Amino acid sequence: MDPLLQVRVAAKRPVADGIAAFELAPLAGERLPVFEAGAHIDVHVPDGPVRQYSLYDLPDDPQRYRIGVLRDPQSRGGSAKLLDAVQEGDVISVSAPRNHFALERDARHSILFAGGIGITPILSMAQQLAREQRSFDLHYCGRSLSRMAFVEPLRRSGFAAQVHVHVDDGAASQQLQARRSIGRPAPGTHLYVCGPTGFMAHVLETARALGWDDAHLHREYFAAAPVDHSADGPFELALARSGAVVRVGADQSAAQALLDAGVGLSLSCEQGVCGTCMTRVMDGVPDHRDLYLTDAEHARNDCFMPCCSRSRTPRLVLDL
Repeated sequence: MDPLLQVRVAAKRPVADGIAAFELAPLAGERLPVFEAGAHIDVHVPDGPVRQYSLYDLPDDPQRYRIGVLRDPQSRGGSAKLLDAVQEGDVISVSAPRNHFALERDARHSILFAGGIGITPILSMAQQLAREQRSFDLHYCGRSLSRMAFVEPLRRSGFAAQVHVHVDDGAASQQLQARRSIGRPAPGTHLYVCGPTGFMAHVLETARALGWDDAHLHREYFAAAPVDHSADGPFELALARSGAVVRVGADQSAAQALLDAGVGLSLSCEQGVCGTCMTRVMDGVPDHRDLYLTDAEHARNDCFMPCCSRSRTPRLVLDL
């Protein structure tokens, strides 16, 4: 696992109802790794969990990481602690940026969809595309303007003409018409979407109905929907490299069973959205419950996320 970075909270400010922006700076004499649009960092919440936050800005000074934090009413100790307990001047630990949501380099045109706090990676994508003078449109959707971060900076940006803001409580004429905004697939056109699960499902299902293939659809989830565990049963994990067999109980995750058995495993979101714990499957059929892999990747059954996924067969053989 890569070493953690120590950063100082250089600024913290409200940017919408229930949302605060944090600016993170390196400690004296240190430098932060560079990143591209779509990247996120793991934030180790003091006395709390590890949470993933997208970097929403591509600053002229790369020695700043900026994240937007939404207060989640169902918070398990992540967003609430960051918003309430972490103040300017505090030092916290973060990972180096990772990017599972990068822009396609050969895209002729990009269509960006953001729902609510999903604007954070989408904003950095728009900035990068604009700097590279590449064609794109951005559709930003929310319940009301007061709950949408960065609307005014977008409207003042040099790419304002490519930004379309859709508000649920606004006039019908400005609300999102997904079929019209997505359109038929075209060579070299890629679609990117981030936001609440229902919003993303609507955009992706509309695109597929219009004939888009998954290779041109890119998405990033912030959290997974609750999963019904009432029918979960036990299964075994056979570790191909060591020959060990680890039993996974009906009431525990595969990741927890591996960690309890002393198997080294990188773990972060524990919801199947970040890809950190992805493990290669050599035999058996996983019960995929993640939101990270595409449907086509699920169908291959050659990897799974032990933090949330289980097994459809009595045993999975893993490349561990």
